[in-house]
Amino acid sequence: MNIDLTINTGLARTILTGFVKSEITRVGYSRAVVGLSGGIDSALSLALAVEALGSENVLAVRMPYRSSSADSLEHARLLIEQFEVPSETIEITPMVEPLFERDPQMSKLRKGNIMARERMIVLFDQSEVFKGLVVGTGNKTEILLGYSTMYGDSASALNPIGDLYKTQVRQLSQALGIPAPIIDKPPSADLWSGQTDEGELGFTYAEADQLLYLLVDERYSPQECVDAGFSEKFVNAVVARVRRYQFKRMSPPIAKLSNRTVGYDFLYLRDWGT
Repeated sequence: MNIDLTINTGLARTILTGFVKSEITRVGYSRAVVGLSGGIDSALSLALAVEALGSENVLAVRMPYRSSSADSLEHARLLIEQFEVPSETIEITPMVEPLFERDPQMSKLRKGNIMARERMIVLFDQSEVFKGLVVGTGNKTEILLGYSTMYGDSASALNPIGDLYKTQVRQLSQALGIPAPIIDKPPSADLWSGQTDEGELGFTYAEADQLLYLLVDERYSPQECVDAGFSEKFVNAVVARVRRYQFKRMSPPIAKLSNRTVGYDFLYLRDWGT
């Protein structure tokens, strides 16, 4: 079964740039900060922020670790020059190495999470310096699969691309003029040498997007997905991830004691009173 995930890129562009501008200006800001990895997701968030706010109002922050890919830094530089945005390059190696050294047996996963959270600290610090809000770079596929670090790369003030599957991120990136080498290269969080998203997940984003669209957008049951032609093993693996990582998509639950509990009964909109 081949599902058409084609989007109207012109309409998406208008909606998402409008979203960035309205969400930032409604709380009294006019600037944005984007962690620029050199990958397609952060490239698209940067392009949308620039179109919404103007290049002078978007700060791109590169945060390499000593083992980061040279291509990632170079691709980020290309984007900085293309979109003519101010930038900072802040090396995180001396920030994270002291923690790594406490445990010589530390796993790659732990190190990756520490690096992701250190980058979050840097971004939000630069947010205060630049007086802009941090724009997120996580796509819908990653969010549903839980492929992110809580309070790391998932942390932001707003996220313009979180309702775009990876397939659709590529479509919109082409429309916004993101360079082909960035669009075409294997997706990677660049947490260690040779690391790729699809290698860790065990399947491709293209495969996941097709299945997730049926499960989430079309509300298919797992069995209906199998009947549509997906392998039962693949369906079960994806469903298990979506269920397991629901906690990453939620604010921390609060134990209810009163009649007016935040998140349960106290549900005023965040623009209440404006």
